[in-house]
Amino acid sequence: MDRLLNTMKAGAVGLGALALTGCVSFGAAEPPTSLMTLTSTASAPAGTSASTGVSIDDGAIAVLTPETPAKLNVLRVPVTVSDTEIAYLQEAVWVEKPARLFRRMLGETLRARGSTLVFDSDDTPKLAAQTLRGTLFDLGYDAQSSSVVVRFDAIRTSAAGVVETRRFEARENGVLPEAAFVGPALNRVANTVAGDVAEWMARAPIVPSAPPIAADAASTPTE
Repeated sequence: MDRLLNTMKAGAVGLGALALTGCVSFGAAEPPTSLMTLTSTASAPAGTSASTGVSIDDGAIAVLTPETPAKLNVLRVPVTVSDTEIAYLQEAVWVEKPARLFRRMLGETLRARGSTLVFDSDDTPKLAAQTLRGTLFDLGYDAQSSSVVVRFDAIRTSAAGVVETRRFEARENGVLPEAAFVGPALNRVANTVAGDVAEWMARAPIVPSAPPIAADAASTPTE
């Protein structure tokens, strides 16, 4: 009986170790020596504050996590090899998925440009007057042109319900296909796009004009 219990205990320990190994294993490849991230160059200085009232019309901005195609829904840096082929850059691994990194960069850039209250996390304590969302179509390396590219289709919704869209794109050419060069270049290009988006958000939304009134509808019938 004791032998059976010892065998069962040993088996349980072995299964636990196997499960733990499965959680932390990187497979056959060696784990990366470092992880990549995105850092805003327009960070708000220490002591900067912003406030908001109780009305939804007070100008607060909620930055939502962008949608992404499947190639960006991973921790790797996509490499466009051709119009029909995607690979991933060796030894280039993000600390978390690019969409969330880019969302925080947008929020920090917007926060640094003015006194508007900006929400860029999932814990939003109130309904913001404006929302910024969109699709991050590209944040990777183009092997055909030896360049990094960031492409973001932004959607802005104002407090009045006006919806605007705009595509933002930036590139940096002459980048070697190595993580040590691609990472800093992507950070620079992403900052360029974030700055352009912040300038666009600072402008008053375009309010569509009312359609002209038809002449026969505007005229008053006479007897």
